[in-house]
Amino acid sequence: MSEPAFKSDDILIAERLGPTHVAVAQQPTEPRQVPRISIHVFCFSPETGVAMKRAAEDRRVARAHMTVMMGGVESAIEHYCDKPTPNLIVVESKGTREHVVAEMTRLSECCDPGTKVIVLGATNDIQLYRELMRRGISEYLVAPFTPVGIIDTVAMLYGDPSAAPIGRVMAFMGAKGGVGSSTLAHNVAWALSEAFEDEVTIIDFDLHFGTTGLNFNQEQGQGLIDAVTAPDRLDHMLLERLLVKQSERLSLFTAPASLEREMELAPEACEAILDVVRGAVPSIIVDLPHVWTPWVRHILQTADDIVITATPELASLRNAKNMIELLKQTRPNDAPPRLVLNQVGMSKRPEIPLKDFAEAAGLDLSLVLPFDPQLFGTAANNGQMLGELKDNKPAQGIRDLAAAITGRQADAVRRRKKPAFSFLGSGKAR
Repeated sequence: MSEPAFKSDDILIAERLGPTHVAVAQQPTEPRQVPRISIHVFCFSPETGVAMKRAAEDRRVARAHMTVMMGGVESAIEHYCDKPTPNLIVVESKGTREHVVAEMTRLSECCDPGTKVIVLGATNDIQLYRELMRRGISEYLVAPFTPVGIIDTVAMLYGDPSAAPIGRVMAFMGAKGGVGSSTLAHNVAWALSEAFEDEVTIIDFDLHFGTTGLNFNQEQGQGLIDAVTAPDRLDHMLLERLLVKQSERLSLFTAPASLEREMELAPEACEAILDVVRGAVPSIIVDLPHVWTPWVRHILQTADDIVITATPELASLRNAKNMIELLKQTRPNDAPPRLVLNQVGMSKRPEIPLKDFAEAAGLDLSLVLPFDPQLFGTAANNGQMLGELKDNKPAQGIRDLAAAITGRQADAVRRRKKPAFSFLGSGKAR
């Protein structure tokens, strides 16, 4: 067998595929991050160019430098005649098997050792796939191409197969102050740790007014401040010392809740903290304050899942709608945020009907919680979660929301009659 034309670090084995299957870009089951690499893409068709440009704008590619050009393989060969090649080249070819192999042979003469190549083709040809693998091509994908599928393929090429899975970041934010976003975040975290036995860490980024310590009946700590002020020092060992252990599977990064020290967070510091925590636990709940700063926006745009909590009133609707529209625009390859309506049914308060609220916000309601000051007040005063109290419908709804966010037991969500307040409905109950 001849030596591979491309000096790739990981030549894939063609025999892993079935007799008629060629690797196709697909929606990943778990989010993946592309490391700090340089990527050049040479597209042949305008449709592929659009998909690649959308991929380049995706949050998972924020650390990489991705350049999209038109012209296909011929443009790539011409481009690298007198230029060094990047970490990864992605080229689209529309030719026959013999034509594609000939193009890759010519391209290999221009590539530096260590450069990986992904070929985008239109032919579902297993013989072509095997021939490209023998020549050192890293992957061959068949149309149609999706931005997330391409991103996942690139991330897998540069990922460590033996590395632990990356944790999922779920960001919770209120459409305005006092809507119960923190309470919801804490109860979802508790449900994940107890009902689904996940390891969960809550990060309370509301440094001055955070309630994580209060809600879990723990003393306010300085751990998060220490991490924010020196994020480059944070590693797994230091993380263990800074976290407050609430239970076997639930840990807290509590806010100091002190007004003595003014502090503005940097997006880079928040990202560094999240990177370390993501490498330690599978589920991370981020409790965001109701402020609009560069670091809050950065966390929202890079989180895996977002939950917006609102109340059925005009100001809350306006803010929720603005947030939803911005996130849909800046996260085009992600699912939209989840919208939770809280404190519904408050006596003598005029409210926007659920159906009208959902239609105006442009998003179905994932969860509707009733106004129940006795239940929520008792839990808050005792430092307990709703699931620790006697059976109650809000706790069931929150557990269903946790299952929906993480995809855990999604098919087992109870199909019960719609109550006076819908706990996991479409927002059309009223």
